[in-house]
Amino acid sequence: MHKERERRPAVPSARPAPPGTPAQPVPVALHTVLTLVARSEAASRAEIARRSGLARSTVGHQIDELLRRGLITETVVGQSVRGRPPRTLTISPEAGTLAVVFVSPEATGVAVTDLNGDLIAQDTLDLRVETGPDTLLPAVAERVRTLLTEHGRTGSPVRQVVVGLPAPVDFVRGCPVRPPIMPGWDGFPVAARMTELLGAPTLVDNDVNLMALGEAERGTGGDVPLLCLSVGTGIGAGLVTAEGTVHRGADGAAGDVGHTRVPGHDEVLCACGKTGCLEAVASCRAILAALDMPEHTPDDPAHGLRLLCERLANGDAQALHEVGRAGVEIGEVVAILVLAFNPRTLILSGPVADACDELLASIRAVVYRRALSLATRKLVITTSQLGARAGLIGAVVLAVQQTFSRDGVGRLLGSAR
Repeated sequence: MHKERERRPAVPSARPAPPGTPAQPVPVALHTVLTLVARSEAASRAEIARRSGLARSTVGHQIDELLRRGLITETVVGQSVRGRPPRTLTISPEAGTLAVVFVSPEATGVAVTDLNGDLIAQDTLDLRVETGPDTLLPAVAERVRTLLTEHGRTGSPVRQVVVGLPAPVDFVRGCPVRPPIMPGWDGFPVAARMTELLGAPTLVDNDVNLMALGEAERGTGGDVPLLCLSVGTGIGAGLVTAEGTVHRGADGAAGDVGHTRVPGHDEVLCACGKTGCLEAVASCRAILAALDMPEHTPDDPAHGLRLLCERLANGDAQALHEVGRAGVEIGEVVAILVLAFNPRTLILSGPVADACDELLASIRAVVYRRALSLATRKLVITTSQLGARAGLIGAVVLAVQQTFSRDGVGRLLGSAR
């Protein structure tokens, strides 16, 4: 959702295609040319030929075909002393739009972009997870349609939808699986419902996976492999590999570290039904409980977090002590993650991390003490530079990746004839 184009998303290997427009076979040369333009790695015919190794005549044929289908544009950018004036190739702004949704416990963010991932419009809706999918998803789809109409994009088809949820997600099936803080969402076919509502293929992912992807692609100093740790109502992690893709594991459960057992806390019941989970003893919810502070009021779901952040900003000793204690518990688990995945960057995200340095300092101290020096000597541990925007930005990155994957390009070609 930023204008700078220094880095483009890696195009991942093909995944099972979500429901939507059937993908047609994509010639290798055509896919190569389109992805080079989409990733801003080449902007002229000569540059594409040089980067791809394709013959100039082949490149010319592919570009002419993409121009005919309205997927790219070719613009004269200057004068030439002799011969043909220089031209720049870009993805056509009329080729389609992307719609992304990021659901949090307190609100729901919505954004629409062009196929480059450049922001057209965004909004935050007062829709909480307890609203339930039957109400929340149609409301979100209606807001997407309204944003497109308000910004003159009614004729620009939605090509890809991405939804981020604060829950374990089956990425292939596109549904949450036994989400502890999302009653009524278990097994709900979110991807299929959004495809039905917006007429575009939909991917559903865990919120922290998308935050990690946003930090890796648009954050400052986010060298990969990158591990993003979110400490909020729950605790979760997302890992972006050295290749720029999210590590989801075999079933989408990778990163669900909030339910790692913490020794010495077997008496603490977690929302998942187990005892001694990290989330139950060190999340923002646990910190509020330790300080005997209400988590929310009927009118304000973030009431407790706001008061906690105020106390931390004012240097409240008891609040700082509880945050430091939580940081030690989290740090023990993070040290294991550092040893297991050896990230180059560890990003700490969440309201408490934004409010004070105590959580970061406690986690950092434990990680450097517990993990081996080979895993930490080049490790950067810092807080998020994107804040609450990271999830939506990561959703846009994933939408762009999917749009220009082989399946995505096949769908583009199938609908742009």
